Amino acid sequence: MIYREAARKLSALGCREIPRKGPGSHRKWYNPATDRSTVLPDWGGRDLKIGTLRGVVRQLGIDWAAFQNA
Repeated sequence: MIYREAARKLSALGCREIPRKGPGSHRKWYNPATDRSTVLPDWGGRDLKIGTLRGVVRQLGIDWAAFQNA
């Protein structure tokens, strides 16, 4: 799954991206429902590793099945 797909799923689940203040390939995401935040790498068209995605979803307090179905 590329960053754009993951970002769309996170947005559908109520998370929002925190605007960046500088350059970089990682973007910060915040889940207001759980008051948690984490970073998600933006590698453009390259696939994100499944372990990275699972870690981000867990850190945001989202159920993995809900993320997959979003």
